[in-house]
Parts: sequence; C-alpha cells; structure tokens
Amino acid sequence: MTRRENPDVHDNIPTTTPAAAATAPSAAKQPAPVAKGHDGHSVLKRLQSELMSLMMCGDPGISAFPEGDNIFCWKGTIHGSKETAYEGMVYKLSFAFPTDYPMKPPKVKFETACFHPNVDVYGNICLDILQDKWSSAYDVRTILLSIQSLLGEPNNESPLNTQAAALWVNQEEFRKMVEKLCKPT
Repeated sequence: MTRRENPDVHDNIPTTTPAAAATAPSAAKQPAPVAKGHDGHSVLKRLQSELMSLMMCGDPGISAFPEGDNIFCWKGTIHGSKETAYEGMVYKLSFAFPTDYPMKPPKVKFETACFHPNVDVYGNICLDILQDKWSSAYDVRTILLSIQSLLGEPNNESPLNTQAAALWVNQEEFRKMVEKLCKPT
C-alpha cells in the first residue's frame, strides 16, 4: 500500500515541535531550528499542510518529505521531463526551511550532480522564485514544479554554470554532457 492509498497517512506526518526535534536522537546530526516567537506553531502547521497537499496532488515526477523528525529539513526528488536533455534522470534536492517560512523562501539545493546553466557545481540554484520573486503563496509543490520546468527551459541570461549555458544551444552535445556528468538512477 502506498502512502497515498493509506487512510492513516496523517500518522506519518512529523508532529514534533521544533524545540523537541532539536533534542530528539535522530536530529543529533542537524538540529531543527527553533521557530521565532508565537509564529512557530503556524510554520509547523503550514509545513504539515504542504506535506499532506503534496502527497495527495499526484503530480508526476516530483516528491518531497521531511528528513526524519525534522519538519524544517526535507528531501525532494525531481524526474527529468520527457523530450528534454534530462529525460530518464532523477535528481535529489534538499530543502531547509527558515523559521519565518513562508515569509522567506527555503534554501533549496541539488544533492545530485546536475549539469545545467542555472545550477552551480555546489548544487545552488538560480531561480527567481527562490530569491527576489519569492511570494508566501508559493509552496513546496510550486518550487518542485518550477525546478522541473527550469531543467528544460533554463534562463541563460543568468547562468551559474557558464559552460552549460554556452553548450545549451547545441542540444546534442549538451545531452552528451548531461549523460556523462549526471548518471541516471
């Protein structure tokens, strides 16, 4: 039975408060941030709501879940879209949510190597909605879909990887480089 088919799926949502998560044994390697002021509960509820929504949406090729008991740190997955240089590729991402989310965007990075004009060698992503165009109306689903779309439609005017940006015009060579540097999983 998948998580989506499980009527008790709400039991899988971490309900640990940020302060309790910081003292939990599984959070020892990376403590959870302590939410600021009285707003911490609303951030927790927002992230829990986004998790439920994401699990129920059924969008193909995207997923994300909290890492252990720390609801402020998530791991995401994006599948490369059909008819792009990334078709057949699966990319892992990390999300680190600030304590004032959704007023500030999460920090999102590729954990899997990704040869792309808007992704640097450290996995940092140049995407306007993760920076100056952020809106509290965006959610994890929006971010995942935007990054998935960015894979096939890069912004070559704002490259983090100039080699990838220069090679983008020659899709045959670009695809070879993607396959060489980013092994499908």
